[in-house]
Amino acid sequence: MTTRWGIAATGGMAAAFASDLVLTDDAEIAFVGSRARSSAAAFAERFGAPGSGTYRDLVEAGRRGDVDVVYVATPHPQHHDLALAAIEAGTPLLVEKAFTATLAGAEEVVAAARAAGVFCMEAMWTRFQPAVAHLRDLVAAGGVGEVLLVQADFGAQRDFDPASRLFDLALGGGSILDLGVYPISLAQHLLGRPDRVTTTGTTYPNGADRSAAIQLSYDDGRAASLTCTLASQTPGRALVVGTEGSIEVVPPFYHPSALVVRRNGAEPAEVERLPTGRGYVHQAEEVQRCLAAGLTESPLMPLQDTLDVMWVLEEALGQLGITIAEAPVEL
Repeated sequence: MTTRWGIAATGGMAAAFASDLVLTDDAEIAFVGSRARSSAAAFAERFGAPGSGTYRDLVEAGRRGDVDVVYVATPHPQHHDLALAAIEAGTPLLVEKAFTATLAGAEEVVAAARAAGVFCMEAMWTRFQPAVAHLRDLVAAGGVGEVLLVQADFGAQRDFDPASRLFDLALGGGSILDLGVYPISLAQHLLGRPDRVTTTGTTYPNGADRSAAIQLSYDDGRAASLTCTLASQTPGRALVVGTEGSIEVVPPFYHPSALVVRRNGAEPAEVERLPTGRGYVHQAEEVQRCLAAGLTESPLMPLQDTLDVMWVLEEALGQLGITIAEAPVEL
């Protein structure tokens, strides 16, 4: 049975995901929603979607049953209102990361989805990459013993432009929500929710975070050391350290194709696991698998994991003196 996707937004992220939906079995783009009908129509024509219109039109298409699931790819602060509207209409959701702009907003969306019995999942595509799935299997099987430490960095050089979404706090700009969510989510996936968060960083003239060093600490001594920045390109490496060895996620860790396993006393072994397309196929397949099984949450990306990551994000931003609010969406 073909899953009919609706897409909210027409930017680069939406286009990347739409390109991979073409490679996903039993998937089609049925409707595109945007603030402007013209941009929605152009995007729909580009990807062969039969329907397009405003965000309200997209929500109503879900209510009518013309789309089976909506992918939300707007700036972070707009996720909240669109997600709540889709949930009220009874339409399953895949919501880009960061899931919302605030922990309270995320909690409201999660509570609404659970109360309505509507499927909802954060689009943390990294978790579904074949190499990361293999990492998860290795760790679960005790391949490097008990995991003690996680290290990860994500830096991308972007010239400061206060008019750009990347640096506009009203649109969820800054390095933590855009880039830091990746290493935080990886650490949370392997170690669980931390007991303490310690963050230091720098900011741009408009107050958006330029760089952050985030330490996650656990009462049993485990820890994660994570960095993100919009000021400089970094290797994008992740390292998982255990009592019997380590696993390096070959850069870029958020979209990897290989691991290097170093077991104590043995030669390093590289394991290749290639993604399909740009890598977004795998999260789309997970959504479709869950919908076919009648699930309201993904066992690989449960909503509690999303809430735990949002808690860390808000703690990190708060320690840098940064407050980001949800933004209303005209519906």
